[in-house]
Amino acid sequence: MASSESTVKFVPEEDNFLQRHVAFFDRNKDGIVYPSETFQGFRAIGCGYLLSAFASLFINMGLSSKTRPGKGFSLSFPIEIKNIHLAKHGSDSGVYDKDGRFVESKFEEIFAKHSHTHPDALTGKELQELLDSNKEANDRKGAIAAYTEWKILQYLCKDKNGLLHKETVRAVYDGSLFEKLEKQTASKKHP
Repeated sequence: MASSESTVKFVPEEDNFLQRHVAFFDRNKDGIVYPSETFQGFRAIGCGYLLSAFASLFINMGLSSKTRPGKGFSLSFPIEIKNIHLAKHGSDSGVYDKDGRFVESKFEEIFAKHSHTHPDALTGKELQELLDSNKEANDRKGAIAAYTEWKILQYLCKDKNGLLHKETVRAVYDGSLFEKLEKQTASKKHP
């Protein structure tokens, strides 16, 4: 007989946008994201094999130990979603607070400070300005993580004019963008 734990599915805290953001990649909904699930998630949102493979290694190797305090090293590089706030990196926008909750004022600040051409969108140049302004001294890892996250978002979601829209950025923070991209990718494969 199966234990009751095996039937319990992980549900992110409603107000914890960072957990909701990461939970998309928990393909079996057990609260732990393994590299294979990260790979599957990236493929589901329309990324190619190489980007998906790179992302699964980069993300899981970088975040696993941070989300598993007090536990030993694991070659399976699991990420525990309930502790994802412990893996926040520097040089970020501050839109997630220390507990992973959404900070509306920091989100609005992105566009107030950096949207010069269009009030509700970022050009590639404005996105680079955002990254440069958030870069902290002596924080190479955080800067690389921020650059990678934003550039993948731009690659996947810019419109035909190269703009990254405010509603898209908000949707990536709350995780809803991933479900939308997964549906779009599936519809392209099975019209």
